[in-house]
Amino acid sequence: MAEHLTLHIPKPPTRPGDAPDFSHLQIPPAGALPRPDSATPARELRDLSDGLIRVLDGEGYAVGAWTPTIEPQRLRDGLRAMLLTRLFEERMFRSHRQGKTSFFMKSTGEEAIGAAQSMVLSPRDMCFPTYRVLSWLMARGYPLNDLVNQIFSNERDPLRGRQLPILYSARAYGFYSLSGNLGSRFGHAVGWAMASAYKGDDSLALAYIGEGSTAEGDFHEALTFASVYHAPVILCVTNNQWAISSFAGIAGAQEATFAAKAAGYGLPGLRVDGNDFLAVWAATEWAVARARANLGATLIEFFTYRAAGHSTSDDPGRYRPADEAAHWPLGDPIVRLKQHLIAIGEWDEARNIQFEAELSEMVRSAAKEGEAVGTLGKSKPPVSEMFEGVFERPDWRVIEQRKELGV
Repeated sequence: MAEHLTLHIPKPPTRPGDAPDFSHLQIPPAGALPRPDSATPARELRDLSDGLIRVLDGEGYAVGAWTPTIEPQRLRDGLRAMLLTRLFEERMFRSHRQGKTSFFMKSTGEEAIGAAQSMVLSPRDMCFPTYRVLSWLMARGYPLNDLVNQIFSNERDPLRGRQLPILYSARAYGFYSLSGNLGSRFGHAVGWAMASAYKGDDSLALAYIGEGSTAEGDFHEALTFASVYHAPVILCVTNNQWAISSFAGIAGAQEATFAAKAAGYGLPGLRVDGNDFLAVWAATEWAVARARANLGATLIEFFTYRAAGHSTSDDPGRYRPADEAAHWPLGDPIVRLKQHLIAIGEWDEARNIQFEAELSEMVRSAAKEGEAVGTLGKSKPPVSEMFEGVFERPDWRVIEQRKELGV
Protein backbone atom coordinates (compact mmCIF):
# COMPACT_ATOMS: atom_id res chain seq x y z
CA MET A 1 0.00 0.00 0.00
CA ALA A 2 1.25 3.46 -0.93
CA GLU A 3 2.14 5.75 1.94
CA HIS A 4 0.25 8.66 0.44
CA LEU A 5 -1.94 9.51 -2.51
CA THR A 6 -0.59 11.10 -5.66
CA LEU A 7 -2.43 12.85 -8.45
CA HIS A 8 -1.89 11.47 -11.94
CA ILE A 9 -1.21 14.12 -14.57
CA PRO A 10 -1.27 12.72 -18.14
CA LYS A 11 1.84 13.54 -20.14
CA PRO A 12 2.38 13.25 -23.89
CA PRO A 13 5.01 10.74 -24.99
CA THR A 14 7.16 13.41 -26.65
CA ARG A 15 7.79 17.13 -26.41
CA PRO A 16 9.51 19.73 -28.62
CA GLY A 17 13.08 18.68 -29.24
CA ASP A 18 12.34 14.98 -28.78
CA ALA A 19 12.36 12.45 -31.59
CA PRO A 20 8.80 11.60 -32.72
CA ASP A 21 7.66 8.34 -31.14
CA PHE A 22 4.44 6.48 -31.92
CA SER A 23 5.66 3.13 -30.62
CA HIS A 24 2.98 3.16 -27.91
CA LEU A 25 0.20 2.89 -30.51
CA GLN A 26 -1.29 -0.52 -31.25
CA ILE A 27 -2.20 -0.55 -34.94
CA PRO A 28 -3.53 -3.86 -36.27
CA PRO A 29 -2.95 -4.86 -39.89
CA ALA A 30 -5.49 -3.89 -42.53
CA GLY A 31 -8.40 -6.30 -42.83
CA ALA A 32 -7.93 -7.80 -39.38
CA LEU A 33 -11.36 -6.99 -37.93
CA PRO A 34 -14.53 -8.89 -38.90
CA ARG A 35 -17.52 -6.96 -40.21
CA PRO A 36 -20.67 -7.89 -38.27
CA ASP A 37 -24.14 -7.29 -39.61
CA SER A 38 -25.29 -3.72 -38.96
CA ALA A 39 -28.28 -5.10 -37.00
CA THR A 40 -26.00 -6.81 -34.42
CA PRO A 41 -26.86 -5.77 -30.83
CA ALA A 42 -24.45 -3.18 -29.44
CA ARG A 43 -23.40 -5.45 -26.54
CA GLU A 44 -21.90 -7.89 -29.07
CA LEU A 45 -19.76 -5.26 -30.79
CA ARG A 46 -17.27 -4.33 -28.08
CA ASP A 47 -14.27 -5.59 -30.08
CA LEU A 48 -14.90 -2.94 -32.73
CA SER A 49 -14.29 -0.13 -30.26
CA ASP A 50 -10.93 -1.49 -29.10
CA GLY A 51 -9.58 -2.54 -32.50
CA LEU A 52 -9.12 -0.41 -35.60
CA ILE A 53 -11.13 -0.85 -38.80
CA ARG A 54 -8.67 -0.68 -41.69
CA VAL A 55 -9.09 -1.58 -45.37
CA LEU A 56 -6.06 -0.32 -47.33
CA ASP A 57 -2.83 -2.24 -46.80
CA GLY A 58 0.70 -0.95 -47.28
CA GLU A 59 0.63 -1.69 -51.01
CA GLY A 60 -2.61 0.18 -51.64
CA TYR A 61 -4.86 -2.87 -51.93
CA ALA A 62 -8.22 -3.23 -50.20
CA VAL A 63 -8.33 -6.25 -47.91
CA GLY A 64 -10.70 -7.79 -45.38
CA ALA A 65 -14.40 -7.97 -44.67
CA TRP A 66 -14.85 -4.20 -44.42
CA THR A 67 -13.86 -3.62 -48.06
CA PRO A 68 -16.68 -1.52 -49.56
CA THR A 69 -17.93 -1.74 -53.14
CA ILE A 70 -17.11 1.61 -54.75
CA GLU A 71 -17.03 2.35 -58.47
CA PRO A 72 -13.62 3.61 -59.67
CA GLN A 73 -15.11 6.93 -60.76
CA ARG A 74 -16.45 7.47 -57.26
CA LEU A 75 -12.96 6.81 -55.90
CA ARG A 76 -11.58 9.41 -58.29
CA ASP A 77 -14.29 11.81 -57.15
CA GLY A 78 -13.16 11.23 -53.58
CA LEU A 79 -9.53 11.86 -54.52
CA ARG A 80 -10.58 15.07 -56.23
CA ALA A 81 -12.46 16.34 -53.18
CA MET A 82 -9.54 15.57 -50.88
CA LEU A 83 -6.88 17.05 -53.13
CA LEU A 84 -8.97 20.14 -53.88
CA THR A 85 -9.44 20.67 -50.15
CA ARG A 86 -5.72 20.54 -49.50
CA LEU A 87 -4.78 22.82 -52.37
CA PHE A 88 -7.50 25.32 -51.45
CA GLU A 89 -6.52 25.40 -47.80
CA GLU A 90 -2.84 25.86 -48.62
CA ARG A 91 -3.73 28.84 -50.80
CA MET A 92 -5.99 30.40 -48.15
CA PHE A 93 -3.36 29.82 -45.47
CA ARG A 94 -0.89 31.83 -47.56
CA SER A 95 -3.56 34.50 -48.05
CA HIS A 96 -3.83 34.84 -44.29
CA ARG A 97 -0.09 35.33 -44.02
CA GLN A 98 -0.44 38.09 -46.61
CA GLY A 99 -3.08 39.87 -44.51
CA LYS A 100 -5.99 39.06 -46.81
CA THR A 101 -8.10 37.35 -44.14
CA SER A 102 -8.32 37.50 -40.38
CA PHE A 103 -8.20 33.82 -39.48
CA PHE A 104 -7.84 30.37 -41.03
CA MET A 105 -7.72 26.67 -40.14
CA LYS A 106 -6.53 23.69 -42.18
CA SER A 107 -7.60 20.05 -42.18
CA THR A 108 -4.33 18.64 -43.51
CA GLY A 109 -4.26 14.88 -42.98
CA GLU A 110 -7.97 14.60 -42.20
CA GLU A 111 -9.47 15.12 -45.66
CA ALA A 112 -10.69 11.52 -46.08
CA ILE A 113 -13.22 11.82 -43.27
CA GLY A 114 -15.42 14.61 -44.62
CA ALA A 115 -15.08 13.55 -48.25
CA ALA A 116 -16.04 9.89 -47.78
CA GLN A 117 -18.92 10.61 -45.42
CA SER A 118 -20.30 13.34 -47.65
CA MET A 119 -20.39 10.88 -50.52
CA VAL A 120 -22.07 8.11 -48.50
CA LEU A 121 -24.85 10.20 -46.97
CA SER A 122 -27.80 11.37 -49.04
CA PRO A 123 -28.55 14.98 -50.07
CA ARG A 124 -31.39 15.14 -47.52
CA ASP A 125 -29.21 14.14 -44.57
CA MET A 126 -27.65 16.87 -42.44
CA CYS A 127 -24.04 17.28 -41.30
CA PHE A 128 -23.24 19.20 -38.13
CA PRO A 129 -19.59 19.96 -38.87
CA THR A 130 -16.40 21.08 -37.24
CA TYR A 131 -13.97 23.38 -39.01
CA ARG A 132 -11.89 20.47 -40.40
CA VAL A 133 -14.42 18.89 -42.74
CA LEU A 134 -14.27 21.31 -45.65
CA SER A 135 -13.86 18.21 -47.83
CA TRP A 136 -17.59 17.53 -47.20
CA LEU A 137 -18.42 20.65 -49.20
CA MET A 138 -15.76 19.93 -51.81
CA ALA A 139 -17.26 16.48 -52.40
CA ARG A 140 -20.65 18.10 -53.05
CA GLY A 141 -19.43 20.78 -55.42
CA TYR A 142 -19.82 23.86 -53.22
CA PRO A 143 -18.62 26.91 -55.24
CA LEU A 144 -15.00 27.86 -54.55
CA ASN A 145 -15.85 31.53 -55.13
CA ASP A 146 -18.32 31.50 -52.25
CA LEU A 147 -15.70 29.99 -49.95
CA VAL A 148 -13.14 32.60 -50.95
CA ASN A 149 -15.53 35.52 -50.53
CA GLN A 150 -16.50 34.38 -47.04
CA ILE A 151 -12.87 33.87 -46.05
CA PHE A 152 -11.98 37.35 -47.32
CA SER A 153 -15.04 38.82 -45.51
CA ASN A 154 -15.89 40.87 -48.58
CA GLU A 155 -19.15 42.25 -49.97
CA ARG A 156 -19.98 38.97 -51.74
CA ASP A 157 -19.64 36.86 -48.60
CA PRO A 158 -22.55 34.40 -48.99
CA LEU A 159 -23.23 34.62 -45.24
CA ARG A 160 -23.19 38.44 -45.33
CA GLY A 161 -20.70 38.84 -42.52
CA ARG A 162 -22.61 36.71 -40.02
CA GLN A 163 -19.84 34.14 -39.47
CA LEU A 164 -16.08 33.98 -39.02
CA PRO A 165 -14.09 33.25 -42.20
CA ILE A 166 -14.01 29.45 -41.85
CA LEU A 167 -17.33 28.87 -40.07
CA TYR A 168 -19.17 27.85 -43.22
CA SER A 169 -22.90 27.30 -43.59
CA ALA A 170 -24.56 25.68 -46.59
CA ARG A 171 -27.98 24.19 -45.95
CA ALA A 172 -28.48 23.16 -49.58
CA TYR A 173 -25.35 21.03 -49.29
CA GLY A 174 -26.39 19.31 -46.05
CA PHE A 175 -23.94 21.44 -44.05
CA TYR A 176 -25.43 23.00 -40.91
CA SER A 177 -24.03 26.37 -39.82
CA LEU A 178 -20.66 25.73 -38.19
CA SER A 179 -20.12 26.56 -34.54
CA GLY A 180 -16.80 27.24 -32.86
CA ASN A 181 -18.22 25.65 -29.70
CA LEU A 182 -17.65 22.12 -30.93
CA GLY A 183 -19.33 20.28 -28.08
CA SER A 184 -22.66 21.70 -29.19
CA ARG A 185 -22.48 19.76 -32.48
CA PHE A 186 -23.58 16.46 -30.93
CA GLY A 187 -26.58 17.91 -29.13
CA HIS A 188 -27.77 19.77 -32.22
CA ALA A 189 -27.42 16.68 -34.40
CA VAL A 190 -29.23 14.41 -31.95
CA GLY A 191 -32.09 16.90 -31.66
CA TRP A 192 -32.31 17.23 -35.45
CA ALA A 193 -32.34 13.43 -35.84
CA MET A 194 -35.01 13.03 -33.15
CA ALA A 195 -37.17 15.58 -34.98
CA SER A 196 -36.71 13.70 -38.25
CA ALA A 197 -37.84 10.46 -36.62
CA TYR A 198 -40.72 12.16 -34.80
CA LYS A 199 -42.02 13.51 -38.12
CA GLY A 200 -41.65 10.15 -39.83
CA ASP A 201 -39.07 11.60 -42.21
CA ASP A 202 -36.20 9.62 -43.78
CA SER A 203 -33.28 11.98 -43.07
CA LEU A 204 -30.30 11.18 -40.84
CA ALA A 205 -27.96 13.51 -38.98
CA LEU A 206 -24.20 13.26 -38.68
CA ALA A 207 -22.02 15.28 -36.33
CA TYR A 208 -18.34 15.78 -35.60
CA ILE A 209 -16.42 16.83 -32.52
CA GLY A 210 -12.74 16.57 -31.68
CA GLU A 211 -11.54 14.16 -29.01
CA GLY A 212 -11.03 17.05 -26.60
CA SER A 213 -14.76 17.82 -26.63
CA THR A 214 -15.58 14.35 -25.29
CA ALA A 215 -14.49 15.73 -21.91
CA GLU A 216 -17.37 18.21 -21.97
CA GLY A 217 -20.87 17.68 -20.63
CA ASP A 218 -22.42 18.25 -24.05
CA PHE A 219 -20.93 14.96 -25.25
CA HIS A 220 -22.50 12.87 -22.50
CA GLU A 221 -25.87 14.60 -22.64
CA ALA A 222 -26.09 14.02 -26.39
CA LEU A 223 -25.20 10.32 -26.06
CA THR A 224 -27.87 9.89 -23.41
CA PHE A 225 -30.59 11.32 -25.67
CA ALA A 226 -29.27 9.43 -28.70
CA SER A 227 -29.41 6.17 -26.77
CA VAL A 228 -32.74 6.63 -25.02
CA TYR A 229 -34.62 7.79 -28.12
CA HIS A 230 -32.80 5.64 -30.69
CA ALA A 231 -32.01 8.76 -32.68
CA PRO A 232 -31.01 8.17 -36.34
CA VAL A 233 -27.66 9.90 -35.95
CA ILE A 234 -23.99 9.14 -36.56
CA LEU A 235 -21.76 10.73 -33.93
CA CYS A 236 -18.14 11.09 -35.01
CA VAL A 237 -15.18 11.83 -32.76
CA THR A 238 -12.19 12.99 -34.78
CA ASN A 239 -9.29 11.86 -32.62
CA ASN A 240 -6.46 13.78 -34.27
CA GLN A 241 -4.26 13.50 -31.15
CA TRP A 242 -4.33 17.21 -30.26
CA ALA A 243 -7.04 19.56 -28.96
CA ILE A 244 -5.45 22.95 -29.59
CA SER A 245 -2.27 22.43 -27.53
CA SER A 246 -3.60 19.72 -25.20
CA PHE A 247 -2.82 16.16 -26.23
CA ALA A 248 -5.53 13.48 -26.35
CA GLY A 249 -4.54 12.03 -22.97
CA ILE A 250 -6.10 15.03 -21.22
CA ALA A 251 -9.47 13.81 -22.56
CA GLY A 252 -8.81 10.21 -21.48
CA ALA A 253 -7.07 8.63 -24.49
CA GLN A 254 -4.62 6.80 -22.24
CA GLU A 255 -7.43 5.14 -20.28
CA ALA A 256 -9.67 3.82 -23.08
CA THR A 257 -10.48 4.47 -26.72
CA PHE A 258 -13.03 7.17 -27.45
CA ALA A 259 -15.14 4.62 -29.32
CA ALA A 260 -15.35 2.59 -26.11
CA LYS A 261 -17.34 5.38 -24.47
CA ALA A 262 -20.33 4.20 -26.51
CA ALA A 263 -20.69 1.07 -24.39
CA GLY A 264 -21.85 3.01 -21.36
CA TYR A 265 -24.83 4.24 -23.35
CA GLY A 266 -25.73 0.95 -25.00
CA LEU A 267 -24.52 2.18 -28.40
CA PRO A 268 -22.14 0.54 -30.87
CA GLY A 269 -18.73 2.16 -31.05
CA LEU A 270 -16.51 1.82 -34.11
CA ARG A 271 -12.84 2.78 -34.10
CA VAL A 272 -11.71 3.57 -37.64
CA ASP A 273 -8.51 4.46 -39.46
CA GLY A 274 -9.37 8.06 -40.36
CA ASN A 275 -6.61 8.22 -42.97
CA ASP A 276 -8.14 5.36 -44.97
CA PHE A 277 -10.84 6.63 -47.36
CA LEU A 278 -12.25 3.13 -47.86
CA ALA A 279 -12.42 2.38 -44.13
CA VAL A 280 -14.22 5.68 -43.48
CA TRP A 281 -16.65 4.87 -46.30
CA ALA A 282 -17.32 1.33 -45.06
CA ALA A 283 -17.87 2.31 -41.42
CA THR A 284 -20.21 5.11 -42.46
CA GLU A 285 -22.24 2.78 -44.70
CA TRP A 286 -22.57 0.39 -41.76
CA ALA A 287 -23.80 3.14 -39.43
CA VAL A 288 -26.17 4.52 -42.06
CA ALA A 289 -27.74 1.08 -42.58
CA ARG A 290 -28.22 0.76 -38.83
CA ALA A 291 -29.86 4.18 -38.49
CA ARG A 292 -32.16 3.68 -41.48
CA ALA A 293 -33.33 0.39 -39.96
CA ASN A 294 -34.48 2.31 -36.85
CA LEU A 295 -31.72 0.74 -34.75
CA GLY A 296 -30.45 4.09 -33.53
CA ALA A 297 -27.16 5.88 -33.23
CA THR A 298 -23.55 4.84 -33.76
CA LEU A 299 -20.46 6.45 -32.24
CA ILE A 300 -17.43 6.43 -34.55
CA GLU A 301 -13.92 7.37 -33.48
CA PHE A 302 -11.77 8.38 -36.44
CA PHE A 303 -8.16 7.74 -35.49
CA THR A 304 -6.09 10.34 -37.35
CA TYR A 305 -3.53 13.11 -36.86
CA ARG A 306 -3.68 16.90 -37.11
CA ALA A 307 -0.70 17.54 -39.36
CA ALA A 308 -0.97 21.33 -39.29
CA GLY A 309 -1.38 23.77 -36.42
CA HIS A 310 -4.73 24.15 -34.71
CA SER A 311 -5.21 27.45 -36.54
CA THR A 312 -3.24 30.40 -37.86
CA SER A 313 -2.99 31.52 -34.22
CA ASP A 314 -1.20 28.33 -33.19
CA ASP A 315 2.43 27.20 -33.29
CA PRO A 316 2.48 23.39 -32.86
CA GLY A 317 6.27 23.48 -32.55
CA ARG A 318 5.75 24.77 -29.00
CA TYR A 319 4.14 21.54 -27.78
CA ARG A 320 5.19 18.66 -30.07
CA PRO A 321 8.22 17.60 -32.14
CA ALA A 322 8.50 19.74 -35.28
CA ASP A 323 8.52 16.78 -37.69
CA GLU A 324 6.06 14.57 -35.84
CA ALA A 325 3.44 14.65 -38.62
CA ALA A 326 5.88 13.05 -41.08
CA HIS A 327 6.18 10.04 -38.77
CA TRP A 328 2.45 9.39 -38.28
CA PRO A 329 2.17 5.62 -38.88
CA LEU A 330 -1.14 5.76 -40.79
CA GLY A 331 0.29 7.96 -43.53
CA ASP A 332 -1.33 10.58 -45.73
CA PRO A 333 -4.96 9.90 -46.77
CA ILE A 334 -4.54 11.48 -50.20
CA VAL A 335 -1.42 9.47 -50.99
CA ARG A 336 -3.08 6.27 -49.79
CA LEU A 337 -6.17 6.69 -51.98
CA LYS A 338 -3.99 7.60 -54.96
CA GLN A 339 -1.92 4.45 -54.38
CA HIS A 340 -5.09 2.37 -54.25
CA LEU A 341 -6.34 3.74 -57.56
CA ILE A 342 -2.95 3.03 -59.13
CA ALA A 343 -2.89 -0.47 -57.63
CA ILE A 344 -6.24 -1.36 -59.23
CA GLY A 345 -5.22 0.12 -62.58
CA GLU A 346 -7.51 3.15 -62.44
CA TRP A 347 -4.89 5.91 -62.08
CA ASP A 348 -1.26 6.74 -62.71
CA GLU A 349 1.30 9.33 -61.66
CA ALA A 350 1.15 11.25 -64.93
CA ARG A 351 -2.62 11.70 -64.65
CA ASN A 352 -2.23 12.71 -61.03
CA ILE A 353 0.28 15.45 -61.89
CA GLN A 354 -2.04 16.87 -64.55
CA PHE A 355 -5.03 16.52 -62.21
CA GLU A 356 -3.27 18.45 -59.46
CA ALA A 357 -2.28 21.18 -61.92
CA GLU A 358 -5.89 21.58 -63.08
CA LEU A 359 -7.20 21.81 -59.54
CA SER A 360 -4.47 24.28 -58.59
CA GLU A 361 -5.54 26.51 -61.47
CA MET A 362 -9.17 26.35 -60.28
CA VAL A 363 -8.10 27.44 -56.82
CA ARG A 364 -5.86 30.20 -58.18
CA SER A 365 -8.68 31.54 -60.36
CA ALA A 366 -11.18 31.56 -57.49
CA ALA A 367 -8.69 33.32 -55.21
CA LYS A 368 -7.99 35.98 -57.83
CA GLU A 369 -11.70 36.60 -58.37
CA GLY A 370 -12.18 37.00 -54.63
CA GLU A 371 -9.26 39.39 -54.39
CA ALA A 372 -10.80 41.49 -57.17
CA VAL A 373 -13.96 41.84 -55.08
CA GLY A 374 -11.89 42.71 -52.03
CA THR A 375 -9.89 41.16 -49.23
CA LEU A 376 -10.03 41.85 -45.50
CA GLY A 377 -11.07 45.45 -44.89
CA LYS A 378 -11.15 46.33 -48.59
CA SER A 379 -14.86 45.61 -49.04
CA LYS A 380 -17.64 44.29 -46.86
CA PRO A 381 -21.37 43.52 -46.94
CA PRO A 382 -23.73 46.50 -46.52
CA VAL A 383 -24.32 47.54 -42.91
CA SER A 384 -28.06 47.05 -43.48
CA GLU A 385 -27.46 43.29 -43.64
CA MET A 386 -27.12 43.17 -39.85
CA PHE A 387 -30.87 43.71 -39.53
CA GLU A 388 -31.88 40.96 -41.94
CA GLY A 389 -32.78 37.47 -40.83
CA VAL A 390 -33.05 38.41 -37.16
CA PHE A 391 -36.80 38.77 -36.63
CA GLU A 392 -39.61 37.56 -38.83
CA ARG A 393 -41.17 40.98 -38.33
CA PRO A 394 -38.92 43.84 -37.18
CA ASP A 395 -39.94 45.28 -33.83
CA TRP A 396 -39.83 49.00 -33.03
CA ARG A 397 -36.20 48.89 -31.82
CA VAL A 398 -34.95 47.48 -35.10
CA ILE A 399 -36.97 50.05 -37.02
CA GLU A 400 -35.51 52.89 -34.94
CA GLN A 401 -31.96 51.57 -35.30
CA ARG A 402 -32.32 51.36 -39.06
CA LYS A 403 -33.53 54.95 -39.12
CA GLU A 404 -30.51 56.05 -37.07
CA LEU A 405 -28.17 54.43 -39.58
CA GLY A 406 -30.19 55.71 -42.53
CA VAL A 407 -30.57 52.22 -44.05
